[in-house]
Amino acid sequence: MLHINSLQLDVHHDEIDLKKKTAKIIGCNINEIKNIEIRKRSIDARKKPKIFYSYSIDVSLVNEDKYLKRNKNLSLAKPVIYAYKNTKNLSVKDSKRPLVVGFGPAGIFAALLLAKNGLRPIVVERGECVEERKESVNRFWNKGKLNTESNVSFGEGGAGTFSDGKLNTLVKDTFGRNKFVLETLAEHGAPKEILYENKPHIGTDLLTGIVKSIREEIIKLGGEVRFDTKLIDIEDINKSSKQVKILNTKTNQTEKIVCEDIILALGHSARDTFKLLKELGIYMEPKAFALGIRVSHSQYLIDVSQYGEIEAKFLSPASYKLTFRSSYGRGVYSFCMCPGGFIVNASTEDNRTTVNGMSYHNRDSGEADSAIIVSVSEEDFDKYGDKDDPLKGIEFQRRLEEKAYKMGEGKVPVQRLVDFLNGVESTEFETADLKIKGATKISRVDKLFPKEIYESIKEAFKDFDRKIKGFINEDAYVAAIESRTSSPVRISRNELLKSNIAGIYPCGEGAGYAGGIMSAAMDGLKVAEKIIESCKE
Repeated sequence: MLHINSLQLDVHHDEIDLKKKTAKIIGCNINEIKNIEIRKRSIDARKKPKIFYSYSIDVSLVNEDKYLKRNKNLSLAKPVIYAYKNTKNLSVKDSKRPLVVGFGPAGIFAALLLAKNGLRPIVVERGECVEERKESVNRFWNKGKLNTESNVSFGEGGAGTFSDGKLNTLVKDTFGRNKFVLETLAEHGAPKEILYENKPHIGTDLLTGIVKSIREEIIKLGGEVRFDTKLIDIEDINKSSKQVKILNTKTNQTEKIVCEDIILALGHSARDTFKLLKELGIYMEPKAFALGIRVSHSQYLIDVSQYGEIEAKFLSPASYKLTFRSSYGRGVYSFCMCPGGFIVNASTEDNRTTVNGMSYHNRDSGEADSAIIVSVSEEDFDKYGDKDDPLKGIEFQRRLEEKAYKMGEGKVPVQRLVDFLNGVESTEFETADLKIKGATKISRVDKLFPKEIYESIKEAFKDFDRKIKGFINEDAYVAAIESRTSSPVRISRNELLKSNIAGIYPCGEGAGYAGGIMSAAMDGLKVAEKIIESCKE
């Protein structure tokens, strides 16, 4: 096959137009083209109102050598093939079956790869299966009854299940892991477009069925997935054969599993588990992250800004990415932007409030929400906790989440954006139609943050308003607090991806090695590969 790196077409083109443009670039007859495989597609809006789709494609055609020699726009296609894709019939004794703690993206793909290679992993997930988890989450949003073990962050699929389902990543796909993850998701029900869209997205409504389907494959391949099951201790931790103590949170019964390899695929909110690991002597350190508010705008405002009025009516809901450096030396940026989405109450602990963003596949809520967050570091954590405690970032989060909970009286604190920036109370502000999952309360969100963080956000909004006309307007509103952007902890690991204790593999976003669905899934594959290789020795 031959590769064409850049091919542009009007956004209203069809498959025939793509084939004609391909033939023109190659200089061949359209009938000589046997097949076109789209590698990447993105929207190029740099010269609006004229907007294009930009393609990267692989082409199979008659007489490829002839056209390759005489056309500088062509090169040989170089498909990336994941080395571990095909099942290898390894086998292990029951006492050596790998244990995966956590069933978010990292845990799911680690378990899937282990199962595909015959290692029959055992997965323990503190939350519920996705079917029951959806009921618990909806009960919380509708009635305010929080399940601290199964919620927006805990349960099958991890925090990514109740999110926008964005699948883009900055991690280079040298080894084919990214492609393997996307292909797996597509095999289990995701739209085929995710294989080539520049900013692929699934949505919560589809993700729930996809993660269930992958779980069923893991079980079919000999793996085991236990929900409502929490890690509470690891006995004989310094021995090769460890006894992992687990608790069924619904029956309150405990059990011990004997194993040698443990993958810690923890989410960024597994605070009690981080505490346990510290007590067990597993090395970890505080990690910088970011926090702030979520802001919601009319999706049409964002569409017009990005595409212009003409094409905004035809193209899918637009996203944006904004960055700023404040006079306090703080990085401020948009994060987890959800076109056509909702703000959601994502709390995991009683008497503490945190929010996140979520979209369904069609992204048709009519509003665009995004976190606007400010970088925080050890210097901030040290003001409120023990300077030598690796978990001090968690305490920093908790203090602000407790303040948000009290501010909203258990509901999501909200404020009109202009009032947030002016430091005044929101009056005549109707909240009934806000695109927020969970109860809300009009609050002084501007009083939630330390001065440097609040002032940095204010400065950033003025800059963002210059970049997106109308970003500051009377209809926009904010909600708080966005505090779980990434893990506040990094669990140390060596070049073999093991912690300071042999047989324990920190993995994914919670361990501090990923920042989203794709990077977490890819890190899960990396760790599983190490275990597979060790079993071959």
